[in-house]
Formats: sequence, C-alpha cells, structure tokens
Amino acid sequence: MIDAVLDGIKFGIVLSLLIGPVFFTILQASIERGFWIGVLVAVGVSLSDILYVIVAYYGLSSVVDNPAVRIYMGYGGGLILFGFGAYYLLYKSRLNNVSNPGAIREKSLLMYIGKGFLINAMSPMVPLFWIGTVSIATIDLGYSASLPFTLFFSGVLGTVLATDIGKAYLSGKLRDLITHRSLTIMNVVVGLALMVFGGRLIIVTLQTT
Repeated sequence: MIDAVLDGIKFGIVLSLLIGPVFFTILQASIERGFWIGVLVAVGVSLSDILYVIVAYYGLSSVVDNPAVRIYMGYGGGLILFGFGAYYLLYKSRLNNVSNPGAIREKSLLMYIGKGFLINAMSPMVPLFWIGTVSIATIDLGYSASLPFTLFFSGVLGTVLATDIGKAYLSGKLRDLITHRSLTIMNVVVGLALMVFGGRLIIVTLQTT
C-alpha cells in the first residue's frame, strides 16, 4: 500500500513541474492578492483534478476519443484561456494597486476557487493527462482495486496541491517587494502567457480538423 502512495507522489511531482496556465494564474493571484487567495485558486485547481480523475475512472476516455468532442473542447478551452489572457492584458494591467487581502469580501472567495477550477478544467490536456494516468495506474501499475487506486491518486493529488500551495507561499512572500510598475508588468506577462496558451490550443485544433 505504501508503494501506491509513493508512486502517486512521484507522478504528482512530475505534474507539479509542468508550467502552464495554472502556474501563471496561481503566481498572479498570490502576488496581487496574497497567499490565501493563491491557496483558494490552488484548491479550485485541485477540485477540478479530482473531478477529472473520477470521471476518467468511469470512462471519460470513451468521450474524449470522440473527434467532435475534442474539437469542441479545443475551441472552447482555447477561447476561455484567450479571454482570461485578454482580461489580464487589457484590464488588470491597468489596475496598479495591490489589494489588501483582509478587505476581500467573503462572497468573492468562491470566485477565486471557481477561477482555479475553470482555468484548469477547460484545458483539454488536463483530462487527457488524467486519462493517461488512470490507465497507467490501473493497467501498468495494477492499482485497479479501490483502495490502492485511492491511495495512488491521493498521493498524486496531495502532492500537486501541496506544491501549488508552496508556489502561492513563495509568490506571496514577494508581495512586499511588488511596485506598481512590477505589478503592471506581471499582469501583462500573465495575460500574454494565457493568450499564447489559448491561441496555441485553437491553432492546434484548427490543424487537426
């Protein structure tokens, strides 16, 4: 049983090293709003991962293998990421104040969880990754029984969440060093990065149709 957890931690470390839209989103939220807002975004990401693992375990692969579904996911995910990027580039980059985390209303907390959930969930690579991981866990590693499977993915998801919180913590520590100019530059970089990810996804989808 310990082997299942250790294998899960290994997979989690690999996943946490990937730099994608989620990385930039957590980085931006932590620096601009503080550590706990970054944690909320990370929690949203983790919830979407958990959902995909559950759905993948019960047969998401048969849905994603449908070419029409993949096209819709490609365009939809690309447009959402591109939209988030445009928001940061055109709007957030003009807001040069670093907000006080204590002033954030409780109603807005769910917004940050939803933001992390949506950014992660709308990337077609995420369900494909979890389909592959579920296949490896059940077929290659033999964790098809409920307990080993649960332990394996507890290791994976726990490691990813822990590293995302670590990223939020380190980013939050930089908060006192952030100036108006650096915050503007960061929002521009985040916006461009998200737009690149979204645009690239749309282009890849176009090339496959």
